[in-house]
Amino acid sequence: MAEKIPESFHTKASLVVYKDCKETRDKVGTMETTMTTAVPKLTTLHPRISFNSFSLRFSLTFPAKKTALVKHTCSPSHIPLRVSASSQSQAAVEATKVSSIPSEMKACVYGEYGGVEVLKFDDKVSVPEVKEDQVLIKVVAAALNPVDAKRRQGKFKATDSPLPTVPGYDVAGVVVKVGNQVKELKEGDAVYGNINEKALEGPKQFGSLAEYTAVEEKLLALKPKNLDFIQAAGLPLAIETAYEGLERTGFSAGKSILVLNGAGGVGSLVIQLAKHVFGASRIAATSSTGKLELLRSLGADLAIDYTKENFEDLPEKFDVVYDAIGQCDKAVKVVKEGGSVVALTGAVTPPGFRFVVTSNGNTLKTLNPYLESGKIKPVVDPKGPFTFSQVAEAFSYIETNRATGKVVIHPIP
Repeated sequence: MAEKIPESFHTKASLVVYKDCKETRDKVGTMETTMTTAVPKLTTLHPRISFNSFSLRFSLTFPAKKTALVKHTCSPSHIPLRVSASSQSQAAVEATKVSSIPSEMKACVYGEYGGVEVLKFDDKVSVPEVKEDQVLIKVVAAALNPVDAKRRQGKFKATDSPLPTVPGYDVAGVVVKVGNQVKELKEGDAVYGNINEKALEGPKQFGSLAEYTAVEEKLLALKPKNLDFIQAAGLPLAIETAYEGLERTGFSAGKSILVLNGAGGVGSLVIQLAKHVFGASRIAATSSTGKLELLRSLGADLAIDYTKENFEDLPEKFDVVYDAIGQCDKAVKVVKEGGSVVALTGAVTPPGFRFVVTSNGNTLKTLNPYLESGKIKPVVDPKGPFTFSQVAEAFSYIETNRATGKVVIHPIP
């Protein structure tokens, strides 16, 4: 039986950094993850699950050595934003060193639907073929979304791509090959995007949790110059969902909005987009006690502690309620007559509505100036980034619905 990805590793918000010497490693201190720093690259060996991209047969082998992991420490009372970055980051330097494209790559895979126990590592996955309208990306960082977990659980297997699957929607990396119909992107470009145009309809068999992934040019945008790959990887699906949802409600300057789960991946971006892009007159948002200050820093005028008060009992009504947690039955009680309720998950109560986001590189291009000016800031969960060997733990964490901002995987081998 194949060895599973390790789950019992506790991540925290600061890194213990070690200085490499020939004969020893001396502990030299700690630094908060809010600083931009290069994490020492660890050489890892994982169980291998060899498969042909068009076959469902598996062969299992085991290496003698196991992964060494970076330990983390965290203060739960402080949730920092990753706002500093350098376009000359170590990740960029490493990514641009690709001299030749191999035929096989390392990837996270699953060959059956189920819990995190179905996730395996495979270092013999075929590098995906590049179609005429696609580019091949050397993945530097990837991010998880709730849809990744639902897909792995088989919630929409009727419209899923064939198993086995390399999961992952969000990607940030460097273009290493272009199809002959690609018009703008070129080799060496740092890009980011949501690799699946339709989240629930035939998502790619080879996702972003791998060394390489092939993506249509129209789904990508150049990475904002002021963001590192970790920050950029956490944006695409969430910011596209936030933006499309606001557009579908007809949200515009002078309107008010209530955001449920304002500290989550989508909610944290809805707050910022509503304020800086759409011109909201008033923004309210919900979170737990420890995240109220984060809501205010993102632009919320009213931060509501859902552990102490019921938002549905507020005397105030809103033009739009953006439900990113699954409480549509309560959300409709605080929307103005003629207003809109966006429900991303859970049962939908009229006048609430649900939509499935469409990946669009033009949306990212539209929003890049707001990101590069610092008006909109990516929020990366302080427990991360999770290492590639901690993918199972990252999945378990995102399934708690307790993540702050986005859960990012970095480095990718």
